[in-house]
Amino acid sequence: MQHILEAIMSAEASPDPAATLTAVGRLPVPETYQGVVVRAEETAMFDGMASRDKDPRKSLHLQEVATPTLGPGEALVAVMASAINYNTVWTSIFEPVSTFTFLKRYGKLSELTVSTTCRTTWWVRTCPAWWCGSVPV
Repeated sequence: MQHILEAIMSAEASPDPAATLTAVGRLPVPETYQGVVVRAEETAMFDGMASRDKDPRKSLHLQEVATPTLGPGEALVAVMASAINYNTVWTSIFEPVSTFTFLKRYGKLSELTVSTTCRTTWWVRTCPAWWCGSVPV
């Protein structure tokens, strides 16, 4: 990811920033990236606990994630920064419904299903586009 960041930042000093940024599209896509994930096998870790007692830090894991293979109509977006919001917290404490339950019902599950803001490898199909993160149902 560092080479992508450096290519983007070099456009600022470039005499032709548009040409410099166009070159970013020709950079090789990394095979993996770091992502914060929740794991399906941990969905029961907070069973019987009150919501206020569930600690999101116990279920959020930083790990290398394989860059997904794109399908027709999909785009790869390099996310250089992100934040934790209430959706991340709900996902991490598996409330009000586990993300994995939602995906089994409405989504396409990959072998490395990840759910946080847009650092994800899950998609929900809505016509005519793919949506990342929260999807109107």
